Amino acid sequence: MLDATNRYSALKLFIDGEWTDGTGDRAIAVENPSTGETLGDLPAASADDIRRAIAAAEAGFQVWRNTPVRERAALMHRAAGIIRSRAGEMAALMALELGKPVKQGPAEIGRAAEHFEWHAEQALRTFGETIPAAPGITNTALRVPVGPVAAFTPWNGPGASPARKMAAALGAGCSVVIKPAEETPATAIVLVECLVEAGLPKGVVNMLFGDPAEISAALIASRTIRMLTFTGSVPVGRHLAVEAGRHLKPCILELGGHSPVIVCEDADPLAAADASILPKFRNAGQICISPTRFFVHETIAEAFTERLIAGAEALKLGDPLGAETDVGPMIHARRRDAVHTLVSQAVEAGATLRTGGRPMEGDGYFYPPTVLTDLPDTARILTEEPFGPVALVQSFSDLDDAIERANGTDYGLAAYAFTGSSEAAARITDGVETGILSINHFGGANPEIPFGGVKDSGYGREGGSHCFDGYLVAKSVSHRTRAA
Repeated sequence: MLDATNRYSALKLFIDGEWTDGTGDRAIAVENPSTGETLGDLPAASADDIRRAIAAAEAGFQVWRNTPVRERAALMHRAAGIIRSRAGEMAALMALELGKPVKQGPAEIGRAAEHFEWHAEQALRTFGETIPAAPGITNTALRVPVGPVAAFTPWNGPGASPARKMAAALGAGCSVVIKPAEETPATAIVLVECLVEAGLPKGVVNMLFGDPAEISAALIASRTIRMLTFTGSVPVGRHLAVEAGRHLKPCILELGGHSPVIVCEDADPLAAADASILPKFRNAGQICISPTRFFVHETIAEAFTERLIAGAEALKLGDPLGAETDVGPMIHARRRDAVHTLVSQAVEAGATLRTGGRPMEGDGYFYPPTVLTDLPDTARILTEEPFGPVALVQSFSDLDDAIERANGTDYGLAAYAFTGSSEAAARITDGVETGILSINHFGGANPEIPFGGVKDSGYGREGGSHCFDGYLVAKSVSHRTRAA
């Protein structure tokens, strides 16, 4: 088993190719959500550290943008291989700092590696275009890197989210200053170690931790930083968008979700319930595309619900380092208490608690898999993202009504459906307001698929053929090749 003390004794900032404690006078305690104990201390960047990281990114950009694209791609492929070789270590780190069961960690680290591989290959295909013009004039549109990027990633995806953003920046030829979440720093630190081992030039990636407001304000205001990418909550995303607008900085914002699942009359209710259990309760439901609002046809609703309850109750809740654990703790007491408040308010308003619904006693921030039915329209949990291990099951009789209710929040990140009917699938595809739709399975987060939402779930896309949107800009060149 990983020695947490030794691992966390090495928590550092990464500036201009060097690991450093920085020049700040404050440290942030990193907590183990399973026990409430402190894992280690994370140095908080000072204003001078932030300035040095920006300057390093500016210099690193000049080096990286002029590095041949095949060399950039080869380095990213090497990094992906190193990441895979350290998957077990990072899975244990995520179990310690996030509470994600260790058996679920390798899948996330595998996706982190895939992001570097996908973006490395796409970097070789950043084609421009030739535009018809008059005789003797050649018009072209080049795709060139936008410049140094500011990236902000959340605590709930400490492997995949930093990898996605760094891979996009590096593949496009940009440098990056990244601020991962202070709650889960060690996984991101290992990712940067893998890039360094692969041969990344100094200054191309810089990593800061500290006061999020101070760091984001300094990065956005800097003339060096040319765009920002953020994954996190809607309120913080709104704030960053306002600040970016003041400084005319383009953004990619991947914000919250409250994913609906429509289970049609023709679907197998038991198979649909079985397929839903792990996606719903993985990482204690702390996933932006976690399925939460289940709309099930009234003829199969009870069969679906009973099977979902049985599956939820069969999951093993406990130490995330345990080989058999299915559900670990929530990230901290605030998140656990926020979930319990929403569940309690729903029950008080008339919802039926079918299983779970009470914080576990003892150390750590454990909350059991929970299923609610008979939810009244006044239940806040129907419109506020719970971001926890809670499934909300409601019945419907008319598919158009289910689609309307699925659209009944300000979110539009991911949605799911189960049906064998091509007509129903087409109606759901046309009608549900979402950036990502998966039918008869839970997908949508692979590197080859555009990832992002609509409405309050943000704007811009990551991954897929759109993976460099925002990181590359069109540069039009008109060249007269002979005298008029």
